[in-house]
Amino acid sequence: MLRHNAVAQQILNVVRLNPECTLEQLIQQMEKFHWSEVFFEVHNLSQSGHLRLTQSDSLFRTRLRALSTSD
Repeated sequence: MLRHNAVAQQILNVVRLNPECTLEQLIQQMEKFHWSEVFFEVHNLSQSGHLRLTQSDSLFRTRLRALSTSD
């Protein structure tokens, strides 16, 4: 459970500092975690409404819900 919380908190910190970063950029910045852990937590944060994941062209971008102006 502690690792789960650490991954989620780190994702939120990275996205706060880099609004609309791509999923690939997020994974690269979280090098101490396996990509599958990051992807799993991005999914959970998206489902819980904390993070917004959008697709533009072939890139997936992340955005904090609080920073989102429209859904």
